[in-house]
Amino acid sequence: MGGAVSAGQDNDELVTNLCEANYIKSREVERVFRLVDRGDFFPGDYPEDAYKDLAWKQGNVHISAPCIYCEVMEAFELQEGLSFLNLGSGTGYLSTLVGLMIGPYGLNHGVELYKDVIEYSYSKVVNFLKHAKGLNPASFAMPNFVVGNCLMINPSYRKYDRVYCGAGCPLEHEAYLKSLIKVGGILIVPIRDTLMKYKRISATDWEESNLLPVQFAPLIEPEKTDIADSIIEITAEPYSLQEICRFSILQNIRGNTSKSIRQLPLPTSLLGYLDFYREPQEKKRRVERKGKDPFVMHIVVKS
Repeated sequence: MGGAVSAGQDNDELVTNLCEANYIKSREVERVFRLVDRGDFFPGDYPEDAYKDLAWKQGNVHISAPCIYCEVMEAFELQEGLSFLNLGSGTGYLSTLVGLMIGPYGLNHGVELYKDVIEYSYSKVVNFLKHAKGLNPASFAMPNFVVGNCLMINPSYRKYDRVYCGAGCPLEHEAYLKSLIKVGGILIVPIRDTLMKYKRISATDWEESNLLPVQFAPLIEPEKTDIADSIIEITAEPYSLQEICRFSILQNIRGNTSKSIRQLPLPTSLLGYLDFYREPQEKKRRVERKGKDPFVMHIVVKS
């Protein structure tokens, strides 16, 4: 599936083409597609192929066509704090896009059959966090990828707000995938060569819609032996109070003026830290301690 959109010379041109073709409709979805360069996650040997509207596979590593991910991101109705499960997480590209939408308090989980794919996706996500321009890491839900078969998740352990399946689902497994969804949640999955959206209205009622005609390789059935030892339970520790405070501070630093920060009821030492953090990166910074109070830090910035 793919090829509906003209190839771009780079990521920005690809995203512009996807907007013009109406695959990307909302500003927030456009923002994250521009922030996450598809070429940085692309498994092919020729970087220019990353900006074509085509799926790609190299070894065990796979990535779907851009138009597919656009439809998924728009249909998911994403907001901060949601939980997301990516079945067949591949390069980690979609998980990174979603992580920017659901924010630091969301859960971002992925299941992938092959260990080398997990290693590949982690390396790409870490590289993104290091080099992405305009990214505040405190606004991102870091993906947690695990090795396992997508059909071996324990549905009674945790249910999710959003689930995406990156492989064709046989009809006999449709009920299983639906069992992973919370009431009010959304499942997007290829069934019978159609990308389907299922929204859970109640414990028994679903609202469904067709998104796109697609062709996906089918889910791989689990081995019959040792099935009991292969059940997947993805753990997630709650954030500590220190981490929550850090997220809150870093999220509010950007976009605030020094005057508004100074108006906050914060300790002097913390206000100094915030002023220091907000200075432009091109300036040379030096920290000096003055006075007898070892806990008060004065910030000196040299041009």
